[in-house]
Amino acid sequence: MHTRLNNIAGALSAIALLACSAGGQGNSQTTTASSTPATPTGARVMADSDAAAIGGTGAPKGFLARTDRPTQKLSDIKYSASGNGWEVTTGPAHILWNPKNVASGDYTVSATFDQLAKPMHPEAFGIFIGGSDLSGPTQSYLYFLVRGSGEIFAQTRKGDALTGRIAWQKSYAAPVADSAGRATYTLAMKVAGDSVHFLVNGHQAAVLPKKDMPTSGIYGIRINHNLHVHVSPITITKP
Repeated sequence: MHTRLNNIAGALSAIALLACSAGGQGNSQTTTASSTPATPTGARVMADSDAAAIGGTGAPKGFLARTDRPTQKLSDIKYSASGNGWEVTTGPAHILWNPKNVASGDYTVSATFDQLAKPMHPEAFGIFIGGSDLSGPTQSYLYFLVRGSGEIFAQTRKGDALTGRIAWQKSYAAPVADSAGRATYTLAMKVAGDSVHFLVNGHQAAVLPKKDMPTSGIYGIRINHNLHVHVSPITITKP
Protein backbone atom coordinates (compact mmCIF):
# COMPACT_ATOMS: atom_id res chain seq x y z
CA MET A 1 0.00 0.00 0.00
CA HIS A 2 2.80 2.42 0.94
CA THR A 3 4.52 1.72 -2.37
CA ARG A 4 1.34 2.43 -4.31
CA LEU A 5 0.74 5.72 -2.45
CA ASN A 6 4.31 6.77 -3.08
CA ASN A 7 3.92 6.04 -6.80
CA ILE A 8 0.73 8.14 -6.95
CA ALA A 9 2.43 11.02 -5.10
CA GLY A 10 5.37 10.86 -7.47
CA ALA A 11 3.09 10.95 -10.51
CA LEU A 12 1.19 13.97 -9.20
CA SER A 13 4.47 15.73 -8.47
CA ALA A 14 5.65 15.13 -12.03
CA ILE A 15 2.38 16.49 -13.43
CA ALA A 16 2.76 19.61 -11.29
CA LEU A 17 6.24 20.30 -12.60
CA LEU A 18 5.17 19.77 -16.20
CA ALA A 19 2.18 22.08 -15.79
CA CYS A 20 4.38 24.89 -14.49
CA SER A 21 7.51 24.44 -16.59
CA ALA A 22 6.27 25.38 -20.04
CA GLY A 23 6.43 29.15 -19.62
CA GLY A 24 2.74 29.60 -20.36
CA GLN A 25 2.13 27.18 -23.17
CA GLY A 26 -1.62 26.89 -22.78
CA ASN A 27 -4.05 27.66 -25.60
CA SER A 28 -3.88 31.27 -26.70
CA GLN A 29 -7.32 32.82 -26.57
CA THR A 30 -8.77 36.31 -26.53
CA THR A 31 -9.19 37.71 -23.04
CA THR A 32 -10.07 41.30 -22.24
CA ALA A 33 -10.66 43.24 -19.05
CA SER A 34 -14.00 41.54 -18.62
CA SER A 35 -13.63 37.82 -19.05
CA THR A 36 -15.65 34.83 -17.99
CA PRO A 37 -14.94 33.17 -14.62
CA ALA A 38 -11.85 30.99 -14.40
CA THR A 39 -12.35 27.24 -14.24
CA PRO A 40 -8.95 25.57 -14.55
CA THR A 41 -9.07 22.13 -16.13
CA GLY A 42 -6.83 19.14 -16.75
CA ALA A 43 -3.39 18.73 -15.21
CA ARG A 44 -3.34 22.23 -13.78
CA VAL A 45 -6.32 21.46 -11.50
CA MET A 46 -4.51 18.37 -10.23
CA ALA A 47 -1.32 20.34 -9.83
CA ASP A 48 -1.40 24.05 -9.13
CA SER A 49 -4.54 25.96 -10.07
CA ASP A 50 -4.60 29.75 -10.36
CA ALA A 51 -4.89 31.48 -6.99
CA ALA A 52 -6.90 34.68 -7.42
CA ALA A 53 -5.16 37.74 -6.00
CA ILE A 54 -7.04 39.36 -3.13
CA GLY A 55 -8.19 42.80 -4.21
CA GLY A 56 -7.48 42.13 -7.88
CA THR A 57 -7.23 45.18 -10.11
CA GLY A 58 -6.72 43.88 -13.63
CA ALA A 59 -4.41 45.86 -15.90
CA PRO A 60 -3.07 49.24 -14.71
CA LYS A 61 -4.51 52.38 -16.30
CA GLY A 62 -3.22 52.90 -19.83
CA PHE A 63 -2.30 49.24 -20.29
CA LEU A 64 -3.97 46.20 -21.80
CA ALA A 65 -3.61 42.60 -20.67
CA ARG A 66 -4.46 39.15 -21.94
CA THR A 67 -4.57 35.83 -20.13
CA ASP A 68 -3.66 32.51 -21.72
CA ARG A 69 -7.21 31.15 -21.66
CA PRO A 70 -10.60 32.87 -22.03
CA THR A 71 -11.86 31.21 -18.85
CA GLN A 72 -9.35 33.18 -16.77
CA LYS A 73 -10.22 36.58 -15.26
CA LEU A 74 -7.97 39.61 -15.38
CA SER A 75 -9.65 40.73 -12.16
CA ASP A 76 -7.74 37.88 -10.47
CA ILE A 77 -4.50 39.83 -11.08
CA LYS A 78 -3.39 42.63 -8.78
CA TYR A 79 -1.15 45.54 -9.82
CA SER A 80 -0.20 48.01 -7.09
CA ALA A 81 1.96 51.08 -7.71
CA SER A 82 5.28 50.60 -5.91
CA GLY A 83 8.28 52.88 -6.30
CA ASN A 84 8.85 53.40 -10.01
CA GLY A 85 6.98 50.21 -10.94
CA TRP A 86 4.35 47.77 -9.77
CA GLU A 87 4.01 45.07 -7.18
CA VAL A 88 2.19 42.28 -8.99
CA THR A 89 0.31 39.30 -7.58
CA THR A 90 -1.06 36.60 -9.87
CA GLY A 91 -3.57 35.08 -10.50
CA PRO A 92 -3.50 33.76 -14.06
CA ALA A 93 -0.52 33.95 -16.41
CA HIS A 94 -0.82 36.98 -18.67
CA ILE A 95 0.89 39.49 -20.90
CA LEU A 96 0.69 43.25 -20.30
CA TRP A 97 1.37 46.02 -22.77
CA ASN A 98 0.82 49.66 -23.69
CA PRO A 99 -0.31 49.91 -27.34
CA LYS A 100 1.98 52.93 -27.74
CA ASN A 101 5.09 50.88 -26.95
CA VAL A 102 6.22 49.85 -30.42
CA ALA A 103 9.74 49.11 -31.65
CA SER A 104 11.42 48.17 -34.93
CA GLY A 105 14.90 48.03 -36.38
CA ASP A 106 17.75 47.81 -33.88
CA TYR A 107 16.82 48.42 -30.24
CA THR A 108 17.03 47.00 -26.71
CA VAL A 109 14.01 46.40 -24.49
CA SER A 110 14.49 45.68 -20.79
CA ALA A 111 12.71 45.44 -17.45
CA THR A 112 13.78 44.54 -13.91
CA PHE A 113 11.88 41.93 -11.91
CA ASP A 114 12.25 41.23 -8.20
CA GLN A 115 10.75 37.90 -7.17
CA LEU A 116 9.36 38.65 -3.71
CA ALA A 117 8.18 35.25 -2.53
CA LYS A 118 8.79 31.61 -3.27
CA PRO A 119 6.08 30.10 -5.52
CA MET A 120 4.79 26.56 -5.01
CA HIS A 121 6.66 25.52 -8.17
CA PRO A 122 9.26 27.45 -10.21
CA GLU A 123 7.24 30.01 -12.20
CA ALA A 124 8.45 32.29 -14.97
CA PHE A 125 8.29 35.98 -15.80
CA GLY A 126 9.90 38.20 -18.39
CA ILE A 127 9.48 40.39 -21.44
CA PHE A 128 8.22 40.14 -25.01
CA ILE A 129 8.82 41.97 -28.28
CA GLY A 130 7.42 41.93 -31.81
CA GLY A 131 3.81 41.86 -30.64
CA SER A 132 0.92 42.06 -33.08
CA ASP A 133 -2.81 41.36 -32.89
CA LEU A 134 -2.35 40.89 -29.15
CA SER A 135 -6.09 40.98 -28.49
CA GLY A 136 -6.99 38.90 -31.53
CA PRO A 137 -6.87 35.30 -32.74
CA THR A 138 -3.51 35.63 -34.51
CA GLN A 139 -1.56 37.14 -31.61
CA SER A 140 2.16 36.98 -32.25
CA TYR A 141 5.24 37.78 -30.17
CA LEU A 142 8.66 36.58 -29.02
CA TYR A 143 9.11 36.22 -25.27
CA PHE A 144 12.07 35.71 -22.95
CA LEU A 145 11.55 34.35 -19.44
CA VAL A 146 13.49 33.53 -16.31
CA ARG A 147 12.53 31.68 -13.14
CA GLY A 148 13.87 31.46 -9.62
CA SER A 149 15.61 28.16 -10.31
CA GLY A 150 18.20 30.16 -12.31
CA GLU A 151 16.89 29.03 -15.70
CA ILE A 152 16.01 30.91 -18.89
CA PHE A 153 13.56 30.19 -21.71
CA ALA A 154 12.47 31.80 -24.99
CA GLN A 155 9.61 31.02 -27.34
CA THR A 156 7.56 32.53 -30.15
CA ARG A 157 3.78 32.50 -30.27
CA LYS A 158 1.66 32.80 -33.40
CA GLY A 159 -1.99 32.25 -32.63
CA ASP A 160 -2.08 28.84 -30.94
CA ALA A 161 1.26 27.77 -32.41
CA LEU A 162 4.24 27.85 -30.05
CA THR A 163 7.82 27.47 -31.29
CA GLY A 164 10.59 26.89 -28.78
CA ARG A 165 13.68 29.04 -29.28
CA ILE A 166 15.61 28.42 -26.05
CA ALA A 167 14.65 25.34 -24.04
CA TRP A 168 14.57 25.72 -20.27
CA GLN A 169 18.22 25.69 -19.24
CA LYS A 170 20.45 26.85 -16.42
CA SER A 171 22.29 30.09 -17.12
CA TYR A 172 25.28 31.50 -15.28
CA ALA A 173 23.68 34.92 -15.80
CA ALA A 174 20.49 34.05 -13.89
CA PRO A 175 20.84 33.83 -10.10
CA VAL A 176 19.01 31.17 -8.11
CA ALA A 177 16.47 32.63 -5.68
CA ASP A 178 17.34 32.45 -1.99
CA SER A 179 15.50 30.28 0.54
CA ALA A 180 12.73 32.89 0.81
CA GLY A 181 12.32 32.89 -2.97
CA ARG A 182 13.89 36.32 -3.47
CA ALA A 183 16.06 37.26 -6.44
CA THR A 184 16.48 40.15 -8.88
CA TYR A 185 16.60 39.80 -12.66
CA THR A 186 17.07 42.54 -15.23
CA LEU A 187 16.01 40.96 -18.51
CA ALA A 188 16.78 42.46 -21.90
CA MET A 189 16.30 41.56 -25.53
CA LYS A 190 18.63 43.35 -27.89
CA VAL A 191 17.80 43.31 -31.59
CA ALA A 192 20.96 44.09 -33.52
CA GLY A 193 21.44 43.43 -37.22
CA ASP A 194 20.41 39.86 -37.98
CA SER A 195 20.49 38.65 -34.35
CA VAL A 196 18.53 38.79 -31.11
CA HIS A 197 20.60 38.85 -27.92
CA PHE A 198 19.08 37.65 -24.63
CA LEU A 199 20.60 39.21 -21.51
CA VAL A 200 20.16 38.72 -17.76
CA ASN A 201 21.63 41.22 -15.30
CA GLY A 202 23.83 42.66 -18.02
CA HIS A 203 25.29 39.33 -19.13
CA GLN A 204 24.50 37.72 -22.47
CA ALA A 205 22.74 34.43 -21.80
CA ALA A 206 22.05 33.51 -25.43
CA VAL A 207 22.00 34.87 -28.99
CA LEU A 208 19.86 33.63 -31.87
CA PRO A 209 19.39 34.53 -35.55
CA LYS A 210 16.57 37.01 -36.01
CA LYS A 211 15.23 35.12 -39.02
CA ASP A 212 11.66 33.84 -38.61
CA MET A 213 11.22 35.58 -35.25
CA PRO A 214 8.89 38.57 -34.73
CA THR A 215 10.93 41.60 -33.66
CA SER A 216 8.93 44.55 -35.03
CA GLY A 217 5.84 45.48 -33.05
CA ILE A 218 4.60 46.00 -29.51
CA TYR A 219 6.77 45.17 -26.50
CA GLY A 220 5.64 44.38 -22.96
CA ILE A 221 5.92 41.97 -20.05
CA ARG A 222 4.75 38.45 -19.28
CA ILE A 223 4.12 37.05 -15.79
CA ASN A 224 3.05 33.47 -15.14
CA HIS A 225 0.54 32.34 -12.56
CA ASN A 226 0.73 32.32 -8.75
CA LEU A 227 3.64 34.75 -8.46
CA HIS A 228 4.47 37.75 -6.28
CA VAL A 229 6.93 40.04 -8.03
CA HIS A 230 7.91 43.67 -8.40
CA VAL A 231 8.50 44.89 -11.93
CA SER A 232 9.96 48.16 -13.16
CA PRO A 233 8.43 49.86 -16.20
CA ILE A 234 9.71 48.29 -19.40
CA THR A 235 12.15 50.58 -21.21
CA ILE A 236 13.59 50.85 -24.69
CA THR A 237 16.92 52.20 -25.89
CA LYS A 238 18.15 52.64 -29.44
CA PRO A 239 21.73 52.71 -30.74
